[in-house]
Amino acid sequence: MVTSQWPTPERPHAVPFLVQQVSFIRRAGVEVEVFSFHGGKKPMNYLRAWRRLRKQLDPSRYDLVHAQFGQSALLPWPKRMPLVVTFHGDDILGEKGEGGRPTLGGKFLQSISQLISLRADAVIIVSDQMRDFIPSSVPLHLLPTGVDLDSLPSMPKGVARRQLGLPLEERLVLFVGNPADPYKRYGLAKEAVDILNRRLSARLILGWNMPHRDILVLMRACDAFVMTSHQEGSPTVVKEALACNLPIVSVVVGDVVLRLRGVEGCEVCSDDTPETIAAALERVLIWGRRTNGRETVKELDEKVLAEKLIGIYQSVMKISPADRHYNLPENLNNVWDSRNR
Repeated sequence: MVTSQWPTPERPHAVPFLVQQVSFIRRAGVEVEVFSFHGGKKPMNYLRAWRRLRKQLDPSRYDLVHAQFGQSALLPWPKRMPLVVTFHGDDILGEKGEGGRPTLGGKFLQSISQLISLRADAVIIVSDQMRDFIPSSVPLHLLPTGVDLDSLPSMPKGVARRQLGLPLEERLVLFVGNPADPYKRYGLAKEAVDILNRRLSARLILGWNMPHRDILVLMRACDAFVMTSHQEGSPTVVKEALACNLPIVSVVVGDVVLRLRGVEGCEVCSDDTPETIAAALERVLIWGRRTNGRETVKELDEKVLAEKLIGIYQSVMKISPADRHYNLPENLNNVWDSRNR
């Protein structure tokens, strides 16, 4: 698995959704070796990573390469084995700058991603909106990022607040993401909560640079979750908030409209002005209950999605489901080996 984003000593809590996916396909018996690199939009970084990967890629050692993010798919070229690519957002949608206009670098990465999609053996998108940005001749697999439903904390709100040292009586609104990332628009969330406080007292809680488990506990501790991102693919935090039955207020982004459809206690804002977001937060906080969101994300259980991903791997390796060779007792693997030797 080749990825330009992976936890580092400086960012130990990065891309928890990707770490989780790797963990689950490993649990299913797939051997995964992660090749991570930092591109930083610098060609020399990519060249050094390409050279390092070329020395490692041995068709006798690996069955396929799975590139996470379009930019990561540059490294396995020219191909020596089947290539699966997952697009997550800016890579295929195009990075946007001020006023929502595409940047020059964003246009370049989008074009590269589109070319890569034409030559990959399997292309995965995490939300349906990406379909319009990929050549129509490319067969696509829609596979959103998942939720580990079995590991979610189930503690009452008061217990979660005591564990995190949060006030017991205040209304708390959760924002998850890097406040310095312009795509997340933390300033917009803060402005909306400031406007909200003119009518209803609430505090904005920032979930960032902390263990993933603590983010999930925050979802049990807070009264509402606010999503103000300018661009997303399939935001995992929204699905996790749903799985924690946390009311959500969001702008129209990624696949959020689909995820929140019909969930009582959640609102998708008609525009992204702070006044509109504040009004939606006010209604949700006055409503004052938990949602039935967990029921709506059962199909996104990471165990289910891991099986689907393995099915995609099998398809590019030309392995039929009947010939699966993972997660079997040793004696059954021996039978499989003798039958297919």
